[in-house]
Amino acid sequence: MAAYKERIERLEALLRIIPTRARPEECPDPARLLDRVAEHFKAHTSPNARRRAIQRDLEELVGAGAIEAVNPGGKPLRYRRTHERDDTDPYVWDYARRAMRNLVESALPIRRLETLWPQLLDPQNGFALGEDRLRIVSDTQRLLPAAIRNGVLADVLEALACSRTLKVGYRDNAGKVTQPTLHPQGLLQRGPRLYLFALKNDENEPLRMYALHRMTRSAVNEEAARLMPGFDLQTLIESGQADFAGNKHFDLRLRARGYVAELLRDCPLAEGQRIEDEPDGSPFDVVVQATVPATGQLLRWVLGCGDKVEVLEPAALRQVVIAQTAKAAAIYQGTTPEAAG
Repeated sequence: MAAYKERIERLEALLRIIPTRARPEECPDPARLLDRVAEHFKAHTSPNARRRAIQRDLEELVGAGAIEAVNPGGKPLRYRRTHERDDTDPYVWDYARRAMRNLVESALPIRRLETLWPQLLDPQNGFALGEDRLRIVSDTQRLLPAAIRNGVLADVLEALACSRTLKVGYRDNAGKVTQPTLHPQGLLQRGPRLYLFALKNDENEPLRMYALHRMTRSAVNEEAARLMPGFDLQTLIESGQADFAGNKHFDLRLRARGYVAELLRDCPLAEGQRIEDEPDGSPFDVVVQATVPATGQLLRWVLGCGDKVEVLEPAALRQVVIAQTAKAAAIYQGTTPEAAG
C-alpha cells in the first residue's frame, strides 16, 4: 500500500504542475519537472535513476491520455495536459485498470491472465486486431452505469487510499440530503453501481454502505479516517452483505434443456460440477449437480433461465422459484397492459 500511495502521489504531483494550456516552448521537459517535484523521487539515489523514474511516470501518464508530448521526436520532449483533472485523475485511472483486470479475469484462465496482463499495461503495446475484427459482448442485459457526479469517484478513491475523512452531500431514497463526514473503509462495485463502506461522523458502528451515485458533493479532508477494527472487505462479501456471495454453500441439483444445457456443458456452475444426460423421453436434456454459494445472483440466474431449468434440490430454493414464477405468471395472466400501466 505504501508503494501504491507513493506512485499515485508522484503522478498527482506531476499533473498539478504540467499545464493544460501553454505554448509548446513553455511546456516543461523532464529535467524541469524533476526539479519541481524532486521530493517525490528521493528514494532514487542517483541522478540517472531519478531521470529514468520520472520518464516512466511520464510515459504512464501519456499512455493514460492524461498528458501529451507537444514536440514528438524532440529532444527533450515537452509535455502538456490533455484534459481536465477529473478525466485523468490517477486514482480513477488506477481504479479503471483494476476494473479492466476483473473483466479480463472473468474471461480467461488465471495462468493466461498472468501472462497477458503485463502486456496490456504496457503503453507501448498496440493491438493488431481492432474493433472491426475483435469485440467482446455480454450475454446478459447490461445496464448503463449509475451516473456519478464529476469528481466524486476521484475524491472517494483518494480518501480511501490515503485513509482520510470525506465530507459529502448524500441524498437518501426519500430525496433528503444530509452532510455526513465519512470514514472510508472499502469500496465495492456491485454490477453498474459503486458503494463505499464507511463509518459515519463519530459513530464506531454500524458500518454503512453509501452509493456513490447518491453523493451530491464531496471533499477530502486532512483529518485521518477512523478505521473499523477487524474490517475485512472479503469477509463482508462472503457474508452476503454485497449479494455477490454468501458464506453458505449448498448442493444444487437441477435439470436443464436447450441452450442452458449446452451452456453448462461449456461453462460449469462451479469446479467439480457433474452433468449427466437425461433418459430418453424426458422433457429435459441433462441433470446438473454442483456445490454453489447461496446468493441472490443464483436465484436471479435461475429465474432468468425460464422454462429451460428446473431446480430439484435444495427444496427451499425450489419453493422460492415456484413462488416467484407463480407471481410472475399471475401478473401476465390476470393484468391487462392498460391496468399494468
